[in-house]
Amino acid sequence: MLLSLAQWLQATSPEFSFLRVFQYLTFRAVMAALTALLIGLLAGPAVIRRLTALKIGQPIRGYGMQTHLAKSGTPTMGGVLVLLAIAVATLLWMDLSNRFVWIVLLVTLGFGAIGWVDDWRKVVRKDPEGMRSREKYFWQSVIGLVAALYLVFSISENSNQRVLELFISWVQSGFDVSLPPKAGLLVPFFKEVSYPLGVLGFVVLSYLVIVGSSNAVNLTDGLDGLAIMPVVMVGAALGVFAYVSGNVVFARYLFIPHIAGAGELLVFCAAMSGAGLAFLWFNAHPAQVFMGDVGALALGAALGTVAVIVRQEIVLAVMGGVFVAEALSVMVQVLWFKYTRRRFGEGRRLLLMAPLHHHFEKKGWKETQVVVRFWIITMLLCLVGLSTLKLR
Repeated sequence: MLLSLAQWLQATSPEFSFLRVFQYLTFRAVMAALTALLIGLLAGPAVIRRLTALKIGQPIRGYGMQTHLAKSGTPTMGGVLVLLAIAVATLLWMDLSNRFVWIVLLVTLGFGAIGWVDDWRKVVRKDPEGMRSREKYFWQSVIGLVAALYLVFSISENSNQRVLELFISWVQSGFDVSLPPKAGLLVPFFKEVSYPLGVLGFVVLSYLVIVGSSNAVNLTDGLDGLAIMPVVMVGAALGVFAYVSGNVVFARYLFIPHIAGAGELLVFCAAMSGAGLAFLWFNAHPAQVFMGDVGALALGAALGTVAVIVRQEIVLAVMGGVFVAEALSVMVQVLWFKYTRRRFGEGRRLLLMAPLHHHFEKKGWKETQVVVRFWIITMLLCLVGLSTLKLR
């Protein structure tokens, strides 16, 4: 929005030539981060007071960690603050004509709406299950598949008109259209190594990445500050990938696919990082507000969608290793319990408690120890992910 205004003012009078600074992507990214940070910090107290007044408090399950019972009643659905800051900052500083930022914004807000309904049913209607699993995964799948179908063609083309033409030709050809190499699965640490996926393979992979990332972040969001800081770090790292992928010179030098227009995602990633840091101000132990599904589902989907666009799905799994471990811990725990119950007549557990962060709490780690150590691990994994830009 401000970019369009600056361009219009420059065109009307030479006195506004200093506004050329708005054309620099890095400047707008920094300003988006600062804008989101200020919005979050300034609006945070009012949002927390409003949530408290509405009695939107986090219920603590009786079979959970006993040390968490004191948190019962802490305002939740604070992810609304994060999404508000991201949306406003991104719309202010983005290039409004960029299709990639719009699709990431829509996916983020769409998953946020699913999380909002889930949270609302839990804390307001006092329904312990919230949105039923089938219903939740249905709407997640709808958004994920629509986004994947759009991205499979938009990554290959430079305009929405060409995207529509390619989609029509794909349907007319009996769903058999070859995609360029940059739409394949990129393997890090190797020069120009990618596996062709085809349209169907791309859609399936993108769907799994978007929906999987969303639920993985949601499972991680169980301790004060545990999920939001890794989101900030991984989001910032993906912003670097977006910036170099959108620059033809950098992309050629680093042997990564050039995705025209992807650089603008740096603005979104910067806004997400700024909003996340603002939320951490209130979410740090002892938390004044919890993110809730409205924030966790949305932010996870945002990370997954950005990773798909910049063709770094594997790198996302590396940098978001904490999210992957948390999700796998739940899956393994459930599968092992069901298997042993069927085999031995009594369910057994591999972990003391799932997700993984509760296992370490049961082992005697303090909550702050778990959180900070998981942050350190994420920081190291992000450095490994960023190293793939050069180590090829």
